[in-house]
Parts: sequence; C-alpha cells; structure tokens
Amino acid sequence: MGTIITRKRKNGAASYMARVVIKENKKIIHREFKTFDRRAAATAWISRRETELRAPGGIKRAQAARVTLADAIDRLIAESRKAMGRTKTQVLKAIKEYPIAGKQCDKIDSGDIVGLAQALADGGRLPQTVENYLSHLSAVFAIARPAWGYALDQQAMADAFTVARRLGLTGKSRERDRRPTLDELNRVMRHFLDRSTRRPNSAPMHKIVPFAIFSTRRQEEISRIAWADFEPEHARVLVRDMKNPGDKIGNHVWCDLPEPAIRIINSMPRTDERIFPYSTDAIGAAFTRACATLGIDDLRFHDLRHDGVSRLFEIGLNIPKVASVSGHRSWQSLKRYTHLRQTGDKYAGWPWLEIVTAADVAGS
Repeated sequence: MGTIITRKRKNGAASYMARVVIKENKKIIHREFKTFDRRAAATAWISRRETELRAPGGIKRAQAARVTLADAIDRLIAESRKAMGRTKTQVLKAIKEYPIAGKQCDKIDSGDIVGLAQALADGGRLPQTVENYLSHLSAVFAIARPAWGYALDQQAMADAFTVARRLGLTGKSRERDRRPTLDELNRVMRHFLDRSTRRPNSAPMHKIVPFAIFSTRRQEEISRIAWADFEPEHARVLVRDMKNPGDKIGNHVWCDLPEPAIRIINSMPRTDERIFPYSTDAIGAAFTRACATLGIDDLRFHDLRHDGVSRLFEIGLNIPKVASVSGHRSWQSLKRYTHLRQTGDKYAGWPWLEIVTAADVAGS
C-alpha cells in the first residue's frame, strides 16, 4: 500500500514523499520512495507504481533496475562457467574503481561510457589499452539484459565506441616491428646463464628465451605446455587455450616444433607435469629486469615471437608452413611478414643453442 509523507523544505515549501511497500506473506519484499512538489503528482505515482509492481515480473524488473554496473560485473565474474582470462578479470575489477561502476544499470548512457574512456586516457593509458577496457566491458552489456534482466543498453555501448574512436580515446594497436639483434640476445643469454649458475632454482630463462624464438610461443603458452602434450615423434606440441581474437579458452591447437625448439625441450628435466613450470609473471618480470639492467631499450618478451616468425619466412618457409608453427588461424595475420624475403638463417652458427642444450650448462 502506498503512503504520502508531507515534509517542509528549508525554504518553507512543502514536499511530498511517496512510499510504496509491497508485502508477501506479511514480509516486505520490495519498497520504493520518491519525492514530489505536489501531492497530486505523488498520488498519481503511487497508483502507477503499484499497478506496475503487481503486474507479472514487476518486482523483478524493479529490483533489476536498481542493480549497479559493479553488481553486473561481479555477477559475470562469479557465474561465468568458462574460465575467464586473467587480463579480462583484472580489467573488469579495475573498472569497478571508476564512478560509472556505482551507477544503476538503467541510468548508464553512452556519455557515461565515453566518460570512462576519457578517465582511462587521462590516467595515461594508450588508445589501444582504452579500447581493450571497453571491449571487455561490452561483454557485460551483451549478456546483462537477456541473462539477468539488468537494464544495460547495448546500443549505448555501441554509440560510445563510435564517439571514443572519433575523439581518439580508443584505437587499434600499432604493429611492432622491434626485433632483438644478435648482440642484444648474446648479452641477455650471458646474463641469464650467469643467473642460473648463481640461482639454480630460478626460471631457466637461458632456455626459455631461445625456446620462445624457435617455437614462436607466447610467454603464457610456454608456461602451460605439458610433457603429455609434447609429441617428439611428430615434432609438434598441443598448445592449450591459444590466444585468438574470439575466445582463447578451450582453443587447443597442435603446432609444429622446429628442431631447435625440440632440442631445448629435451634438455629440460622432468620435475613437473609442465615442461617449463614457471609463472607467466616470473618469466615476463625476469626478462624486463634483464633488459633494464643491460640497458636494452624497448625490447619486450613478445618481440621474441615476432623475431621467430620472421626467421621462418627468412629461411624460406611459406605462409601455410609458418602458420603450422606459429598457430595463426588466419593467414591474413601473417601478411605483415610478406615483405620479408629469404635471406638465410639469422641464427645459423649461433653458439647459444649448443650451450643451453648441453648436459652441463653451468660448465659450458
């Protein structure tokens, strides 16, 4: 039943707070409040809301309308049956720190989303990073209404993407063409071989670095490769959850392994079900610190994959063969390498492959 409470404002004018309370089995299951300047407006609102709430699904719709974006994000993370990638989870949790997360779903429009993009850009994030944030957030908008009845507007997200791109807040990543020189790699390898001698329990980066090059594997893929997925007789390995533009979870791909990569695997001890039982964070942090220590500028671990793919073209492999190693699903992605011509093997005679696959690495 609805009631009206009359109150006086500071300026002496009257205000009318309309209250609607819905009970079921003598228990309150829903309540709403709204203030009006006129009693007639308050009375009309009570009549309308009671009718709406008594309609089938009315209570559920009203309660869903009060859900915030943060609530929707939490529900997606909690209820997703598919394992959610670490990056996506981190991004969605980071968005909860922004004002938009505290807004009710039905109150969020394209301007709010553009405001989030602006705040991300003002915080120093690059356009491609802002685009990734909005892309992950769009997953929440895509399922909130059809799955849970939360009033998030997918059109508002689409409009925000258009505006953000026009304003330069978002953008696609520029293709990097940074490749390590042999001198840089020699310094990195000496650094990590020395580290393995001083700290035998640390990640064997002196093996992981050349493996990344010759196998063309990403660091998160390297850390997941299991002995059970390695088939030396067929010179291939099953790469689980390989990254792709759609959905990497469950995207398992058999990839050919060049001979140098197989030699490195065979040099690893079987101390774990994984060949390289080290975390992605440990691998990435070790490489970043080494480059900083050695004064090597703007070299990332992922550049090793780019160098490895480039090498395959330079030794004369065609696109289908390169794709069988790199795991690229679309040959279109490999067209960026078509300018490369067969020039021979950059790593022919490279001494480090023999050193890291020797039985006694420290002695070598």
